[in-house]
Amino acid sequence: MKRGVWIGAAALVVFLLVLVAEFPAAWAAGFLPRSVSCQQLSGSIWNATCSGLVVRGASFGDLSWTLRPARLFAGRLNLDVDWMQATNFARGNLEFSPGGALTARDFHATFPLDRQMIPQLPPGIRGSAQADLAGLHFDGKRVTAVQGQLDVHGLAQSDGTPLGDYRLSFPGGGSDEPAGHLSDLGGPLSVDGTLRLTREPGFVLDAHVAARPSAPPDLAQQIQYLGSPDAQGRRPFSISATF
Repeated sequence: MKRGVWIGAAALVVFLLVLVAEFPAAWAAGFLPRSVSCQQLSGSIWNATCSGLVVRGASFGDLSWTLRPARLFAGRLNLDVDWMQATNFARGNLEFSPGGALTARDFHATFPLDRQMIPQLPPGIRGSAQADLAGLHFDGKRVTAVQGQLDVHGLAQSDGTPLGDYRLSFPGGGSDEPAGHLSDLGGPLSVDGTLRLTREPGFVLDAHVAARPSAPPDLAQQIQYLGSPDAQGRRPFSISATF
Protein backbone atom coordinates (compact mmCIF):
# COMPACT_ATOMS: atom_id res chain seq x y z
CA MET A 1 0.00 0.00 0.00
CA LYS A 2 2.72 2.42 1.08
CA ARG A 3 4.84 1.44 -1.89
CA GLY A 4 1.91 2.10 -4.24
CA VAL A 5 1.47 5.58 -2.75
CA TRP A 6 5.14 6.42 -3.32
CA ILE A 7 5.00 5.15 -6.89
CA GLY A 8 1.89 7.20 -7.55
CA ALA A 9 3.43 10.31 -6.00
CA ALA A 10 6.62 9.87 -8.02
CA ALA A 11 4.61 9.44 -11.21
CA LEU A 12 2.66 12.63 -10.41
CA VAL A 13 5.87 14.57 -9.82
CA VAL A 14 7.33 13.32 -13.12
CA PHE A 15 4.10 14.23 -14.91
CA LEU A 16 4.14 17.75 -13.44
CA LEU A 17 7.81 18.25 -14.34
CA VAL A 18 7.16 17.15 -17.93
CA LEU A 19 4.08 19.39 -18.07
CA VAL A 20 6.07 22.40 -16.86
CA ALA A 21 8.99 21.64 -19.18
CA GLU A 22 6.73 21.22 -22.20
CA PHE A 23 4.03 23.75 -21.22
CA PRO A 24 2.57 24.76 -24.61
CA ALA A 25 2.91 28.46 -25.37
CA ALA A 26 -0.59 28.42 -26.88
CA TRP A 27 -2.02 27.74 -23.41
CA ALA A 28 -0.64 31.11 -22.26
CA ALA A 29 -2.33 33.10 -25.04
CA GLY A 30 -5.13 34.09 -22.69
CA PHE A 31 -2.64 35.90 -20.44
CA LEU A 32 -1.55 38.31 -23.20
CA PRO A 33 -2.71 41.95 -22.88
CA ARG A 34 -5.89 42.72 -24.80
CA SER A 35 -3.95 44.92 -27.21
CA VAL A 36 -1.53 42.08 -28.13
CA SER A 37 -2.28 38.95 -30.13
CA CYS A 38 -0.56 36.28 -32.23
CA GLN A 39 -1.96 34.65 -35.35
CA GLN A 40 -0.11 31.51 -34.29
CA LEU A 41 1.65 30.78 -31.00
CA SER A 42 3.83 27.67 -31.18
CA GLY A 43 6.46 25.86 -29.10
CA SER A 44 6.65 25.69 -25.33
CA ILE A 45 6.39 28.65 -22.99
CA TRP A 46 10.18 28.34 -22.52
CA ASN A 47 11.02 28.39 -26.22
CA ALA A 48 8.23 29.87 -28.35
CA THR A 49 7.41 31.69 -31.57
CA CYS A 50 4.63 34.23 -32.06
CA SER A 51 3.89 34.37 -35.78
CA GLY A 52 1.84 37.36 -36.92
CA LEU A 53 2.33 39.58 -33.89
CA VAL A 54 -0.33 42.30 -33.67
CA VAL A 55 -0.07 45.24 -31.25
CA ARG A 56 -2.98 47.71 -30.99
CA GLY A 57 -4.27 46.58 -34.36
CA ALA A 58 -0.92 47.04 -36.16
CA SER A 59 1.13 44.17 -37.58
CA PHE A 60 4.59 43.74 -36.05
CA GLY A 61 6.02 40.66 -37.77
CA ASP A 62 7.20 37.59 -35.87
CA LEU A 63 8.67 37.24 -32.37
CA SER A 64 10.59 34.31 -30.88
CA TRP A 65 11.95 33.92 -27.37
CA THR A 66 13.90 31.56 -25.15
CA LEU A 67 13.27 31.90 -21.43
CA ARG A 68 16.07 31.30 -18.90
CA PRO A 69 14.26 29.60 -16.00
CA ALA A 70 17.12 29.92 -13.50
CA ARG A 71 16.54 33.70 -13.28
CA LEU A 72 12.97 33.09 -12.11
CA PHE A 73 14.38 32.07 -8.72
CA ALA A 74 15.82 35.60 -8.44
CA GLY A 75 12.40 37.10 -9.19
CA ARG A 76 13.39 38.16 -12.72
CA LEU A 77 12.12 37.25 -16.16
CA ASN A 78 15.09 36.76 -18.48
CA LEU A 79 14.55 36.18 -22.20
CA ASP A 80 16.63 35.88 -25.36
CA VAL A 81 14.41 37.53 -27.97
CA ASP A 82 14.44 37.63 -31.76
CA TRP A 83 11.97 39.86 -33.62
CA MET A 84 11.72 40.26 -37.41
CA GLN A 85 9.49 42.24 -39.73
CA ALA A 86 10.65 42.40 -43.35
CA THR A 87 14.13 44.02 -43.17
CA ASN A 88 13.64 45.23 -39.59
CA PHE A 89 14.84 43.16 -36.64
CA ALA A 90 15.71 43.21 -32.95
CA ARG A 91 17.61 40.55 -31.03
CA GLY A 92 19.36 40.30 -27.69
CA ASN A 93 18.84 39.47 -24.03
CA LEU A 94 16.15 41.24 -22.00
CA GLU A 95 15.65 40.94 -18.25
CA PHE A 96 12.51 42.28 -16.56
CA SER A 97 12.57 43.00 -12.81
CA PRO A 98 9.88 43.95 -10.28
CA GLY A 99 8.85 47.61 -10.48
CA GLY A 100 9.10 47.78 -14.26
CA ALA A 101 12.90 47.77 -14.52
CA LEU A 102 14.43 46.44 -17.73
CA THR A 103 18.02 45.47 -18.54
CA ALA A 104 19.12 44.80 -22.13
CA ARG A 105 22.38 43.07 -23.01
CA ASP A 106 24.05 42.45 -26.37
CA PHE A 107 21.07 44.10 -28.06
CA HIS A 108 21.02 44.83 -31.80
CA ALA A 109 18.17 46.27 -33.85
CA THR A 110 17.26 47.95 -37.13
CA PHE A 111 13.94 49.76 -37.33
CA PRO A 112 12.18 52.65 -39.13
CA LEU A 113 11.75 56.04 -37.51
CA ASP A 114 8.00 56.52 -37.57
CA ARG A 115 5.40 57.58 -35.02
CA GLN A 116 3.73 54.16 -35.08
CA MET A 117 6.82 52.68 -33.48
CA ILE A 118 8.10 55.79 -31.63
CA PRO A 119 5.15 58.09 -30.76
CA GLN A 120 7.54 60.74 -29.30
CA LEU A 121 8.99 61.56 -32.73
CA PRO A 122 8.17 65.00 -34.17
CA PRO A 123 5.48 64.80 -36.88
CA GLY A 124 6.83 64.30 -40.39
CA ILE A 125 10.33 63.18 -39.44
CA ARG A 126 11.38 59.98 -41.16
CA GLY A 127 14.44 57.79 -41.56
CA SER A 128 15.82 54.52 -40.19
CA ALA A 129 17.86 53.62 -37.12
CA GLN A 130 20.36 50.92 -36.17
CA ALA A 131 21.11 50.19 -32.50
CA ASP A 132 24.13 48.23 -31.27
CA LEU A 133 24.12 48.21 -27.48
CA ALA A 134 26.41 46.26 -25.17
CA GLY A 135 24.09 47.15 -22.31
CA LEU A 136 21.20 49.36 -21.23
CA HIS A 137 19.29 49.71 -17.94
CA PHE A 138 15.84 51.28 -17.55
CA ASP A 139 14.74 51.59 -13.91
CA GLY A 140 11.05 51.86 -14.71
CA LYS A 141 11.11 55.63 -15.20
CA ARG A 142 14.28 56.48 -17.09
CA VAL A 143 17.48 55.11 -18.63
CA THR A 144 20.19 55.11 -15.95
CA ALA A 145 22.97 53.34 -17.87
CA VAL A 146 23.76 52.71 -21.52
CA GLN A 147 26.78 51.57 -23.51
CA GLY A 148 26.84 51.36 -27.29
CA GLN A 149 25.76 53.41 -30.27
CA LEU A 150 22.70 54.41 -32.26
CA ASP A 151 23.01 55.30 -35.95
CA VAL A 152 20.32 57.21 -37.84
CA HIS A 153 20.28 57.08 -41.63
CA GLY A 154 18.31 59.03 -44.22
CA LEU A 155 16.83 61.49 -41.75
CA ALA A 156 14.48 63.85 -43.57
CA GLN A 157 11.73 66.39 -42.94
CA SER A 158 8.11 65.90 -43.99
CA ASP A 159 8.65 67.95 -47.18
CA GLY A 160 11.52 65.64 -48.21
CA THR A 161 14.35 67.98 -47.17
CA PRO A 162 17.32 65.71 -46.30
CA LEU A 163 18.89 66.17 -42.86
CA GLY A 164 21.68 63.59 -43.16
CA ASP A 165 23.04 60.64 -41.17
CA TYR A 166 24.08 60.71 -37.49
CA ARG A 167 25.67 58.65 -34.73
CA LEU A 168 25.04 58.81 -30.98
CA SER A 169 27.71 56.96 -28.98
CA PHE A 170 27.58 56.17 -25.26
CA PRO A 171 30.87 55.01 -23.67
CA GLY A 172 29.15 53.58 -20.58
CA GLY A 173 30.11 53.91 -16.91
CA GLY A 174 30.35 57.13 -14.92
CA SER A 175 27.29 59.16 -13.90
CA ASP A 176 23.74 57.86 -13.58
CA GLU A 177 22.90 60.58 -16.11
CA PRO A 178 24.38 58.87 -19.19
CA ALA A 179 26.01 61.21 -21.71
CA GLY A 180 26.66 60.38 -25.33
CA HIS A 181 28.54 62.03 -28.17
CA LEU A 182 26.46 63.12 -31.17
CA SER A 183 28.14 63.51 -34.55
CA ASP A 184 27.13 63.48 -38.19
CA LEU A 185 28.03 60.69 -40.62
CA GLY A 186 27.77 62.91 -43.66
CA GLY A 187 25.01 64.94 -45.25
CA PRO A 188 24.02 68.60 -45.49
CA LEU A 189 24.84 69.44 -41.85
CA SER A 190 28.02 69.22 -39.80
CA VAL A 191 27.02 68.38 -36.22
CA ASP A 192 29.07 67.84 -33.06
CA GLY A 193 27.60 67.76 -29.58
CA THR A 194 26.56 65.94 -26.41
CA LEU A 195 23.26 64.36 -25.40
CA ARG A 196 22.70 63.83 -21.65
CA LEU A 197 19.85 61.73 -20.26
CA THR A 198 18.61 63.53 -17.13
CA ARG A 199 16.97 62.38 -13.90
CA GLU A 200 13.63 64.20 -14.44
CA PRO A 201 13.47 62.05 -16.73
CA GLY A 202 14.39 63.89 -19.89
CA PHE A 203 17.36 64.95 -21.97
CA VAL A 204 19.62 67.91 -22.70
CA LEU A 205 21.24 68.28 -26.12
CA ASP A 206 24.07 70.79 -26.63
CA ALA A 207 25.66 70.90 -30.06
CA HIS A 208 27.28 73.02 -32.74
CA VAL A 209 25.81 72.93 -36.24
CA ALA A 210 27.07 74.20 -39.60
CA ALA A 211 25.55 73.94 -43.06
CA ARG A 212 27.76 72.32 -45.66
CA PRO A 213 27.93 73.72 -49.22
CA SER A 214 25.66 70.86 -50.33
CA ALA A 215 22.87 71.90 -47.93
CA PRO A 216 19.56 72.93 -49.54
CA PRO A 217 19.15 76.75 -49.42
CA ASP A 218 16.07 76.54 -47.18
CA LEU A 219 17.91 74.37 -44.65
CA ALA A 220 20.98 76.62 -44.69
CA GLN A 221 18.72 79.61 -44.03
CA GLN A 222 17.08 77.84 -41.06
CA ILE A 223 20.52 77.26 -39.52
CA GLN A 224 21.22 80.99 -39.54
CA TYR A 225 18.48 81.56 -36.96
CA LEU A 226 20.44 79.54 -34.38
CA GLY A 227 22.74 82.43 -33.59
CA SER A 228 26.09 83.89 -34.55
CA PRO A 229 28.69 81.47 -35.94
CA ASP A 230 32.02 80.81 -34.23
CA ALA A 231 35.42 80.96 -35.93
CA GLN A 232 34.73 77.61 -37.64
CA GLY A 233 31.34 78.78 -38.91
CA ARG A 234 29.42 76.59 -36.44
CA ARG A 235 26.32 77.84 -34.67
CA PRO A 236 25.25 76.76 -31.15
CA PHE A 237 22.19 74.56 -30.80
CA SER A 238 20.60 73.51 -27.51
CA ILE A 239 17.36 71.75 -26.68
CA SER A 240 15.99 70.05 -23.58
CA ALA A 241 12.81 68.17 -22.73
CA THR A 242 11.21 66.11 -19.98
CA PHE A 243 8.95 63.11 -20.41
